Amino acid sequence: MKIVIAPDKFKGSLTGHEFCDATEEGLRMVLPNAEIIKLPLADGGDGTIQVIKEYLKAKSVKLTISDPFFRPREASYLFSKATKTAFIEMAEASGLKLLKEDERNCMSATSLGTGELIVDALAKGAKELILGIGGSATNDGGMGMAHALGFRFLDSDDNILQPIGSNLMYIKKIDASNVNPKLNNVIVKVSCDVTNPLYGKNGAAQVYAEQKGANKAQIEVLDQGLRNYAKVLFEQYSINVQKIEGAGAAGGLGAGALIFLNGRLIRGIDLIKDIANFDDAIKDADWIITGEGKLDDQTIAGKTIAGVIKSANEKGIPVAALCGTVALSEKAKKQLGLTYFTAVSKGITDMDIAIKYAYKNVMRAASEFASLVLDNELQFLY
Repeated sequence: MKIVIAPDKFKGSLTGHEFCDATEEGLRMVLPNAEIIKLPLADGGDGTIQVIKEYLKAKSVKLTISDPFFRPREASYLFSKATKTAFIEMAEASGLKLLKEDERNCMSATSLGTGELIVDALAKGAKELILGIGGSATNDGGMGMAHALGFRFLDSDDNILQPIGSNLMYIKKIDASNVNPKLNNVIVKVSCDVTNPLYGKNGAAQVYAEQKGANKAQIEVLDQGLRNYAKVLFEQYSINVQKIEGAGAAGGLGAGALIFLNGRLIRGIDLIKDIANFDDAIKDADWIITGEGKLDDQTIAGKTIAGVIKSANEKGIPVAALCGTVALSEKAKKQLGLTYFTAVSKGITDMDIAIKYAYKNVMRAASEFASLVLDNELQFLY
């Protein structure tokens, strides 16, 4: 029997690797001879970098770059010499997590530091670049990132504009005469789980700028700036970024990555599955066991479990989910299409205790599942 274990983390208690180990222990109590493959996954959120680091066999590279307000700070990214692949998290250089609450100001923030990480990766010979763009502090449309790579944004008098959100409305043309030539030799994949357009009521500024420090008047300025930005991009590159889902991600860096990096926007879980060679690894599997801290109606919206089920369905493989807690509506239960699911902390009302014994609880749940498989008595437990 072949069983693939492919979970997300249990936030605050178990990493994906720990879940895999606990599940394997539980399975082997009942199915000692099973072929077990462990493939921890992530959906582009917290913990993604640890998962990718293992699959890429990459090492951390540290350097001094510009933070969202052009101040020097140390940041890092992953680089694999063997595969010439770099993984860069925008949040490490241009993220909200770098700022104090009262510092947030996306009118003046830049994605320059993210571009500086990209430049360093290109200098090291990167042939493939994976860019995670969650958690940004910016609304500059990727101007800063592009500036680091040699693009220059000019106003009506051909003055070079500082690459910040408030200057989007003044862009009249883009000078690409001194762009980093190494961009021509790299494949760029962008982890993007939002579908927001660049501007408008569902755009980057209207939806996200408030949490990045903008007031209502500034949000309107930023939105108008993004409209102008889209106009200039269309005039120079004949691409209508407003029609591309995800262009408004990360303060418009989704659009910037498309235009300036020739990047491809991919859902986080699909990107991780690709890196893990997931679809090939699950061939001929009898079961896939997945899991996450909480199985609820949000799981359907592109989370790890939904991605696992999608691949499994294509190959006719049943999926079992061992989760910390389960809070699914009847509609979601049918939509997800799980063959089996259970809450590993069922009966435990104290969350601290549930977290403390998460490893043992997963082990026990895996053993119970294996017994049902062995006796051919599967049923939904919740």
